[in-house]
Amino acid sequence: MDEDTFKITQDLLASKGQRFLHHIIDSIPQYGFMYALSYGFFYLGEFTGNYQLNDYWNNMSEIEDLIISYLFMFMYYFLMEKYTSKTLGKYATNTMVISIDGREPTTKQLVQRSFSRWIPFDALSFLGTNGRGWHDSIANCYVVKADKFNEKKNAIIELEQIGQIGEDA
Repeated sequence: MDEDTFKITQDLLASKGQRFLHHIIDSIPQYGFMYALSYGFFYLGEFTGNYQLNDYWNNMSEIEDLIISYLFMFMYYFLMEKYTSKTLGKYATNTMVISIDGREPTTKQLVQRSFSRWIPFDALSFLGTNGRGWHDSIANCYVVKADKFNEKKNAIIELEQIGQIGEDA
């Protein structure tokens, strides 16, 4: 598929409502993981009689808490989008991340995208007029409706293959 052939049109883009739902759904595993660690450290202390890890976890400074939270947020988004082009929120709404040329995002784009989520108020930036968040613009990506995107992409690929029939023989 040629870069010039495929253009992302407005009808392919995820809606603002879907983007907001992504944020809500994707927050759940992040908070769940932090709570699971808290309870895990507590029960580990109960089991071993050593509460040092639990005490450290509960007495972390705000900076340490932010560092751990942001690192986990980075890992969640990067790993999910790297291996599936989706997060749990995108699975729920049948949307996916793509590069501006319609291809799968590169590792560099996904790193930029994941780090860009650390910008204050980034989660609300997609509410602007074009429906793209800062983490989308910085990384040159879009979030699209997976069914419509794949349908359009397959139609273009089929058209390109029409001229190639018989060339392989």
